[in-house]
Amino acid sequence: MRKDLLKKFKKLFEEQRRNALFSNKVIHEDFGVNPDDRPDEVDQAATDIEQSMRMRLCNREVLFIKKIDEALKRIEDGVFGDCDECDDSIGEQRLRARPTATLCVACKEEQERREGLTAVGRLHKSLGETLSSKYA
Repeated sequence: MRKDLLKKFKKLFEEQRRNALFSNKVIHEDFGVNPDDRPDEVDQAATDIEQSMRMRLCNREVLFIKKIDEALKRIEDGVFGDCDECDDSIGEQRLRARPTATLCVACKEEQERREGLTAVGRLHKSLGETLSSKYA
């Protein structure tokens, strides 16, 4: 990959990391609920929904930061833009659309096809694991 393009992606990842929706303060925030916040069942339900949403957003943010860190490591190692499966180039267009991509279009389509053929493939993807390689 061209050095100027690598520099642009590195700058993009560093900026995305800095501008993360949730700062470290929020990520490490205590999700405990004050008993005074739930005097009745409706208040308790509303508090539970809010807490669940905050935890989901926090988990998404943590996973996104992990993907950014992995992409920065691939840039540092000189393998950014190479497909993890076939070692071909991922392609500039795909990287512009999804900068943290680790698979070329053909390998990603094959992964999604395999996932769709199993019950495991229908599990929620925010678990942070690659299901196709673990269960294929």
